[in-house]
Amino acid sequence: MNVLDCKLDRLGRSIKHLIETINDLQAKGIGFKSLQENIGTTTSSGKLIFHMFSALAEFERDIIHERTQTRLSAARARGRKGGRPKALNSKQIAMAETLYADKDNSIADICKILVVKKTTLYKYLKN
Repeated sequence: MNVLDCKLDRLGRSIKHLIETINDLQAKGIGFKSLQENIGTTTSSGKLIFHMFSALAEFERDIIHERTQTRLSAARARGRKGGRPKALNSKQIAMAETLYADKDNSIADICKILVVKKTTLYKYLKN
């Protein structure tokens, strides 16, 4: 029997997916051995440990997700919002529109004045 070596948490995103993947591998004559947890699915005791560790791995992912969501909600309540800062403020957008309306100004010149790239300028002009 061939053996696939990899980490348990890299093989599946949920217990159901993990078990389906292991069953598919076993149907093809491939055993599973986890490098980090040092368990395998080629023996009955290894299968038991595999199921226990996969449940713990999914639980850990869920806990991390819940903590992240809680912290994001707390940050939003404090007035913080995530994401990249805007490249142009409202005055710069108005200036870009005025410069763009004057056909004597090239796109390259407008970009130099506002210190932005073409794609950024077009994104703001489009809106």
